[in-house]
Amino acid sequence: MRFHESVLGVYFDDLDMFGILHNARYLLFMERSIGEFWKKLGWGGFDGDTHPDQFHLVKLNHIEYLRPVVGVGDVRVRLSIERVGRTSLTFAFRLMPLDQDLDYAVGKRVIVCIDPDTRAATPWSDVFREKLAPYAD
Repeated sequence: MRFHESVLGVYFDDLDMFGILHNARYLLFMERSIGEFWKKLGWGGFDGDTHPDQFHLVKLNHIEYLRPVVGVGDVRVRLSIERVGRTSLTFAFRLMPLDQDLDYAVGKRVIVCIDPDTRAATPWSDVFREKLAPYAD
């Protein structure tokens, strides 16, 4: 299975009072990696993009914290696509050190494609599905 990986910096202001990566930052790192993934596929964001699949909402975020990230440095976020449904998409993610495939945290995010006017769930386009195909199981 193909995946997308981002290297992100952990800075002093990301740490809690114990010098450990604050729990909320894991979600932020997942968000940033997904943003990089969209850019890699040619969907940059708020620059007048008109593709219909840009309209989606987050249905679920789930994170399991396995071991702490201690101090400043760099981490990897590995994204893969767990499932592409009719209207939903499930990302799986792993937060890891640069030099080992040992997880700090694992999780998933489910997004749902919506109609921008009604906010009702709507199917992903065929173009979207084709671009995601190399990353899906």
